[in-house]
Amino acid sequence: MEDALYWAKQIQKGAISAEELLLETIKKIENINPQLNAVVRTRYDKALYEIQTRPLSKTMYKGVPILLKDLGQNLKGELNTCGSSLLQNNVSNHTDNLVKKIEELGFIVIGQTNAAEFGFTNFTDNMLYGTTRNPVDMTRHAGGSSGGAASAVAGDMIPLALASDGGGSIRIPASWTGTIGLKPSRGRIPVGPFSYRGWQGASIHFAITKSVRDTKDLFYALQTEQWESPFTLPLNKELPMIKPLKIAYSTKSPVGTPVSDAAKNAVYYTVQMLKELGCIVEEATPKLDGIGLMQSYYMMNSAETAAMFCDMEMSLKRPLTREDMNIMAWIIYQSGKDLLASDYTKALSCWDSAAAVVTDFHEEYDVFLQPSTADVAPKLTEYGIQHKLFEKMANDVESTTSTKRKLDIVWEMFLKGLTLTPFTQQANLTGQPAISLPIYQTKNGLPLGVQLTARKGREDILFALSEQLEPYFLS
Repeated sequence: MEDALYWAKQIQKGAISAEELLLETIKKIENINPQLNAVVRTRYDKALYEIQTRPLSKTMYKGVPILLKDLGQNLKGELNTCGSSLLQNNVSNHTDNLVKKIEELGFIVIGQTNAAEFGFTNFTDNMLYGTTRNPVDMTRHAGGSSGGAASAVAGDMIPLALASDGGGSIRIPASWTGTIGLKPSRGRIPVGPFSYRGWQGASIHFAITKSVRDTKDLFYALQTEQWESPFTLPLNKELPMIKPLKIAYSTKSPVGTPVSDAAKNAVYYTVQMLKELGCIVEEATPKLDGIGLMQSYYMMNSAETAAMFCDMEMSLKRPLTREDMNIMAWIIYQSGKDLLASDYTKALSCWDSAAAVVTDFHEEYDVFLQPSTADVAPKLTEYGIQHKLFEKMANDVESTTSTKRKLDIVWEMFLKGLTLTPFTQQANLTGQPAISLPIYQTKNGLPLGVQLTARKGREDILFALSEQLEPYFLS
């Protein structure tokens, strides 16, 4: 499938109209989505009306269709459920600044994609809409939490789709579906008007794409200096690469968990290509306490979840119960209720210390190369919520009065998932840009991405390197 910029140019040349492209996209979604369950809602009639009434000819994308993620990407008058039955009737009363910008660029929103409930898991499944499947192999997961976006793009329903990433939720599904997934630096992409620090700045919105030029051009069109935001960066400028890039690589899990031969081979394969491109490549890794960082991440997540559900209880005028959400969300909620503010502050301080360490690391190395995921996409039948085990954990987290024990339960609950995807979270905590590229596939034809991470604010380095590697991408 051609990328978004291709279709914008075709519309500009008159080779196809925006309305014709919309109708073709609708046909694809209607034919393909029943097998994948990537798109959970559509707004075809409204999209057609907008194409006919909005001044699109002078915009960048001229009416190219786009899908929003059904999690934190509000469009006034449309449902935004976060994959939760609690919010199944939640209609947005405003349009987010990001979505406003997307519309200003000339995109036409035609629907919303499935997401993990509240974005908590690295697979996409929820009680409201069910499981999203992987177009590469429909017996496997598409990843999460932006699995619907990745599945829609990889399944050739649409050239790109908006997504978000709070711990790998763009890069993980990109790795497993053979697409491109960029998580920009903290402070790059428009936020607000009501939510400005998603997961304390760990969560960033962007897109799943099929080409480096779509990734790059959309990034430069969206980046902002947003001074009301708590996180602000100067605009990124595309600087010439006048020296050989020096690249560090590692195949070791930051938390000491096993890494598959496939993931290691993906890195080794990429190392060879980088050397052929003239890069200086060395095995090295930042000196970070990976386990301590993940513990701080789960502590943040627990506290933010408790605050979110407290607000919901006030809105609903009743206490929430296990039956209101999936069991993982309930456990996270219970673990966050009694956290001390002092412990929460210490957790966030860990992020700042880690950011200082990686800044020093990037004084020597321009880019850090790792696997995007520790293995290929798991089977639907082999991976997901372990109901009996998690029910026991829920009982334990409800009965204990120990905050440490509650956080230990959260760690145990996520350990299987963390083992599968241990590489992506650190960039969220340090605020760095990171991109998953579709370079490698196994003998069974399953994609497994490699992740490139740069110094905070240096997306231009990632783009320059990605452009050089693009000829090696999976077709």
